[in-house]
Amino acid sequence: MLVSVNLRPHASLGRVLDDLGGTLLDLVLGDGERPGGIGGVAIHDPLDEPALPQHALVLGVGLADDGEVVQQLHSLARHDAAGLVLRAPVTVTAAITAAVEETGVALLSLARGASWAQLAAMLRSLLAEGDVGDAQPETLAGLPSGDLFAVANAIAALIDAPVTIEDRRSRVLAFSGRQDEADPSRVETILGRQVPERFSRMLADRGVFRELYRSEQPVYVDRPAESPDGFMIPRVAVAVRAGDEVLGSIWAAVSEPLTPDRTQALCDAARLVALHLLRVRAGADVERRLRADLLSTALEGGAAAREALSRLGLADQPVVVLALAVLGTGTADAELAADRQRLSDGLAMHLSAVHPRCAAALVGDTAYGLVPVTRDADADGERRALRIAKDFLDRVGERVRAVVGIGPVARSAAELPEARGSADRALRVLRSGNGAGRRVALLADVHVEALLLELQDLVAARGDRPTGPVARLLDYDARHHAHLVETLRAWLDAFGDVIAASAAVHVHPNTFRYRLRRLAEVGGFDMTDPEARFAAMLQLRVVAPPTT
Repeated sequence: MLVSVNLRPHASLGRVLDDLGGTLLDLVLGDGERPGGIGGVAIHDPLDEPALPQHALVLGVGLADDGEVVQQLHSLARHDAAGLVLRAPVTVTAAITAAVEETGVALLSLARGASWAQLAAMLRSLLAEGDVGDAQPETLAGLPSGDLFAVANAIAALIDAPVTIEDRRSRVLAFSGRQDEADPSRVETILGRQVPERFSRMLADRGVFRELYRSEQPVYVDRPAESPDGFMIPRVAVAVRAGDEVLGSIWAAVSEPLTPDRTQALCDAARLVALHLLRVRAGADVERRLRADLLSTALEGGAAAREALSRLGLADQPVVVLALAVLGTGTADAELAADRQRLSDGLAMHLSAVHPRCAAALVGDTAYGLVPVTRDADADGERRALRIAKDFLDRVGERVRAVVGIGPVARSAAELPEARGSADRALRVLRSGNGAGRRVALLADVHVEALLLELQDLVAARGDRPTGPVARLLDYDARHHAHLVETLRAWLDAFGDVIAASAAVHVHPNTFRYRLRRLAEVGGFDMTDPEARFAAMLQLRVVAPPTT
């Protein structure tokens, strides 16, 4: 989670600046050694009343006006926030300086070239583990278990070089301090949290990755004669393994090959990093399952729902339920399951950036999210959830097709099952393709379509078949390969407009009129009777829906 996070006691503002300072963050004004840990990270929303965790670090997305900054500093002081981050360059005025001194809220800047999402993700890696259990932090080799930033700094001290810890896809998991000693390619890598494609291609072409993953010893990568712009300092890299599995790698920016002692230290460090990565993986799996269990318990209602909401940090808080599904037509089961989990994790991250007490998890094949809303704002809460869901799907793009159903505001644990049911009903319509092209919908948007699907379920369970005129027309079409049912359906859908209906089925209006006369004769259908029209429409939509 990006926002609703509880941090280890040592996760102070000074620690954040030690690890991210000089690369992502810089202290502009205020006390960088403010005592006490950061209680969480929140993103500034000018349209919503802040609901901040204690000692929050607030990302001031879009804040630039001096007056707004001063006003925000005073507002954050009332919530005992630790700091406010603005996009660099930050113009320091006398009013801002006075506000920082008066409030005690530190002012920081986010480096140019870095995105807010990158900063939030780095803060997540550095600071947070989800607060869904009571386990105390463990240690590995004297370092907090899973704290890869602490590990990176320890390795940097051992080999006297700035390092990054990366996964198999060359994504940066953590980095040490002293990155200003490296070259522009390293800075670009950290800002993007990913080794740029041109550098990865160069390393692959030189066989570096092949040698790295084949060898148990560090690999020295000298600067090539014709290197991409920015690759100015050689590297030493070592693979991080757990048995036969390569988990990632450690990369150090060095001026020359390591001494034997430092080479051994890097090999030893790789084994330690493997333990931490395995602990992160195991911890993430356990936390994910526990969060899913808590969310599922809350959505089911009953005696345990209130306790589950309390452990999720949502006790006595009105929430809107979001239900997200991946449309996996033609997708292999394993790939579909992976897409579901990735999208569920992405939804959790997106919601956390919106509100500090959101919760999201994958339950079965549906990812559910709970978004807190203010009291006495049911309609506003639903519209806000609609906007949040649309923003999320826009960011996801079209690579993974997904839809989101939204339920009404649940004001208590007792109302959650009904709210979840409404979200599920809206989601079912979207998954069925009957949502008129929507990707996000409230139940009110697709209520009729939901009722029709439920009527189809009832009809299927009872084994009902078409009767009356519709049954006779279906039988006639089957025996004579006619198109009378198609004609009736088009005519009803066009509200009796022959021109529009004939165009819909691609026949001449005169041919269509002839078919109308035939269906009236064959089916005994009184086209002037509104009850007959309604009955036929209902049967065609529910008892005998289109097969294509």
